[in-house]
Amino acid sequence: MICDMLDIKTGQETVEVSIMRLPGAEDVPLPSYQTDHAAGMDLHAAVTADTVVTPGEIARIPCGFALAVPVGYEAQVRPRSGLAARNGVTMINGPGTIDADYRGQVKVPLINHGNEPFTITRGMRIAQMLITPVPRVQWQPVDELPETRRGDGGFGHTGH
Repeated sequence: MICDMLDIKTGQETVEVSIMRLPGAEDVPLPSYQTDHAAGMDLHAAVTADTVVTPGEIARIPCGFALAVPVGYEAQVRPRSGLAARNGVTMINGPGTIDADYRGQVKVPLINHGNEPFTITRGMRIAQMLITPVPRVQWQPVDELPETRRGDGGFGHTGH
């Protein structure tokens, strides 16, 4: 059953999401919150052997599970700040989106922007995931848009 609920202890909305651990990944933790108020759940590497990502290389790292994101939601996969700050390892497409109709294994495309090879080990925390609502957009074509102080100022428009 997939529905919105209210957690009695925290007062926060909760959403049930079906998740399936894949064969061979029984020892890899499922996504989990590391602290009481964490926004994202950590994703763990389900590599079968240590995987070295050399500088400039992209590696698609399996997480050992598939899920069924409820319609009206997305799973956002984001980089872990510690990996990026300490090692230059981040996601090539961060944040990534897992749509409600995807049923394959969750994989994280990591890139090594650092100067040294980086080794990914089984069970290592490699990214974080949030389940977030996604409203459907209904376009309202108009002949002109309301004016704002910014106007059409784009990249670097504030000079900072």
